[in-house]
Amino acid sequence: MTHADPDLIVGAPEPSTPRRAAIRVLVVAATLLLPSAALPGRVGAQPDCIAIEDFAKSKIGQFPSDWKPRKDAGKDVYKVTEESGLRFLRAVSRELGIQAAKQFEWDLDAYPLLAWVWRPLEFPKGGDERESKTNDSALAVYLLVPYSRITGPRAVKYVWSEKVAVGTRLNSNFGLTQVRVLRSGAPEKNGEWVEERVNARDDFKKYFDVGETPKPAGIAVLTDSDDTGSTAQGDYANFRACRA
Repeated sequence: MTHADPDLIVGAPEPSTPRRAAIRVLVVAATLLLPSAALPGRVGAQPDCIAIEDFAKSKIGQFPSDWKPRKDAGKDVYKVTEESGLRFLRAVSRELGIQAAKQFEWDLDAYPLLAWVWRPLEFPKGGDERESKTNDSALAVYLLVPYSRITGPRAVKYVWSEKVAVGTRLNSNFGLTQVRVLRSGAPEKNGEWVEERVNARDDFKKYFDVGETPKPAGIAVLTDSDDTGSTAQGDYANFRACRA
């Protein structure tokens, strides 16, 4: 099933036709990409994981530094928060569907796993990612790969859904975004962080049927509630690229 996404941003022109018919995804030109992240650790040694984002450089209560929202209103949706010494990104979306992204390159063969922690706080009322009229999620994380200046990147989107079964595969943005439901329903304990590790390299190659390992352009998040006209809330933290 194909759905249009309200997402994938930075550098793409604002749509002039109806939202669901003409959304464009994040266009990441090679000249705009950040330099590859330096690998920490001893000379000659490579760590098990490299940090993509821990929000340590961002100010509490503000939109995170080095991130970009699709629209300026997204700066009010995503703000850095701290709790028990952990800094994280809190998303509070009220009838909005605005994505935020961070440009970041890494070697996907050396570090094929994308890891992070997240927790849903409020699911969008009536949200169901299988239908375009209710395609809202409390939490979504993207792997972004450059593809076209016109249509934007290819992306693998990992979703925490309220009701769609784990493992469900969907697609949006005319097939440029491949969606995998990673979690479904409320967490076992309210407010508990859940850690994820997905093989983003293998998922991308399988979903887009390509043999060559791509060069990631970055990551993105989306907490949205525009289709349901409701509110969605969730938290994201500790984004890493890890060895298999």
